[in-house]
Amino acid sequence: MNYLSIDIGGTAVKIALVNQSGYVLILDKYSVSFDNYETPILETVLKSIDVFIDENNIHDISGICVSATGQIDVNKGAVIGTGGNIKNYDGSKIKEELEKKYKLKTTVINDANAAVLGELFLGRAKGYKNIVMITIGTGVGGGIVVNGEVLNGRLGIGGEIGHLSINNEGEPCSCGNRGCYERYASMTALIKRVEEELCIKGINGKDIFDRIPTDENISDIVDSWIDDIANGLVSLVHIFNPEIILVGGAVSEQKELFIDKLREKVMRKVMPNFSLDLKVESAKLGNDAGLVGALYYYLKDGE
Repeated sequence: MNYLSIDIGGTAVKIALVNQSGYVLILDKYSVSFDNYETPILETVLKSIDVFIDENNIHDISGICVSATGQIDVNKGAVIGTGGNIKNYDGSKIKEELEKKYKLKTTVINDANAAVLGELFLGRAKGYKNIVMITIGTGVGGGIVVNGEVLNGRLGIGGEIGHLSINNEGEPCSCGNRGCYERYASMTALIKRVEEELCIKGINGKDIFDRIPTDENISDIVDSWIDDIANGLVSLVHIFNPEIILVGGAVSEQKELFIDKLREKVMRKVMPNFSLDLKVESAKLGNDAGLVGALYYYLKDGE
């Protein structure tokens, strides 16, 4: 059986035909931000699905599984919050609209939760039952698996790791609180620190890591940034006692300069019994994690 797996992001939607084993057979990507969201994302997604099905001559689909950015009510399959970052998206009834149009069973889950399920299904976390995953990019996303089940919470919006406060007198956050994890642990936060402290403009994450071996000032800032990431992870370890921590995002490809250092800091700071057999690793599936995880959620909870 083949399924339509859809990963709705803030700038693009990825649409794939996947088989029951999670293998991506066909994949394409379409912009959802081409007119600054004047066209609602869900409207763009529906049109893009039609294009994908038509161009690839797809006839036999057993179901639709969706990974979507934002706060997702998994029971209704609807967007119930976006932090005000994407207009014409909050309130989107993804499950209802897809089922009405295509007459196929549809499940919808938050993209970060989908990513950790993808890693559980076919990635670095395969075989583990207790997992904490963070994704470092513009913000900090995350997903948590407890005893083999994703932590959805009452509505499906649990595991909002980026808004764990690590400094209650810290920087104001768009969510309305202060000192949120993503204000310190995101790539955006690192770039901001480098630009402000070293008066450098237009730098990106790759540039920063390329300069570490020859620039002591940048090296010190990155080390402090990794401390902030580790501090949040230590708290999460003490709450959830995971077997493995996974880190996603482009920075996770930096093994020696990032993953190895982060692992050392986390292992040094957690209480001894929490460090027993604890692993800190980079995620494996990259951009396919949401597509694979959406399928896993459908197969496990949607049928």
